[in-house]
Amino acid sequence: MSDTLPHDSVVPFKDSDQSKKQQVAEMFDQIAFRYDFLNRFLSGGIDVYWRKRAIAELRQLKPQKVLDVATGTADVAIMTMKFLKPERIIGIDISEGMLELGRKKIAKLKLNDRIELQSGDSETIKFPDNSFDAVTVAFGVRNFQDLRKGLSEMFRVLKPGGKLVVLEFSKPKAAGFKGLYQLYMNLVAPGIGKLFSRNKAAYQYLNDSVQAFPEGKDFINILAETGYSQTYLKKLSLGICTIYCGTKSAAKPDS
Repeated sequence: MSDTLPHDSVVPFKDSDQSKKQQVAEMFDQIAFRYDFLNRFLSGGIDVYWRKRAIAELRQLKPQKVLDVATGTADVAIMTMKFLKPERIIGIDISEGMLELGRKKIAKLKLNDRIELQSGDSETIKFPDNSFDAVTVAFGVRNFQDLRKGLSEMFRVLKPGGKLVVLEFSKPKAAGFKGLYQLYMNLVAPGIGKLFSRNKAAYQYLNDSVQAFPEGKDFINILAETGYSQTYLKKLSLGICTIYCGTKSAAKPDS
């Protein structure tokens, strides 16, 4: 059985010969200057609440070393430091344009000694096995070129007993709301994206990648297949967004 998922082949620029990974990096470099503004604008600011809810899933764990994958402009890394106060957070992303903005935000908050941003790929994470107490990904797993490989890499770098928290868009199921949501994602978001970031393709890709993403129980099953245990999900805002969690089982003592 192939590990390739339909999601893996959804790309921002359909006429490009570049790999999905290269296209995603280029897309985020192009829209980085408007990314934070459009997140707030397109979601009516509710994306801040979604991130808080996701980070809250780590409260009991009290992680001291956290990896934020697809960190972008470091919103989740900064919020995690604010609410959980771990000793160290490392954020990785394939877009230098996004990282540059994130570093400026971190410097302004005087958090350089606690949060470090690095150029890095979710599918070849440059850290040893069992390095982190927690791994977070907000709106990033849709952009993985190989979803299973990315999930496996995050599992590898988690310490036994460590927890993965994924925040990702999903599709509402309620009949009336579902129609409004589809209209918004098909027409409004790409139009606003073109107006403010001069890049309609990026926000059309947002819709295409949400439509193709294996959400809900399908994603939970993929987490379990990848090795995660104690998996669960929580839907937010009538199903526009979902939090997915999984744990790397603690090593069993020798009998």
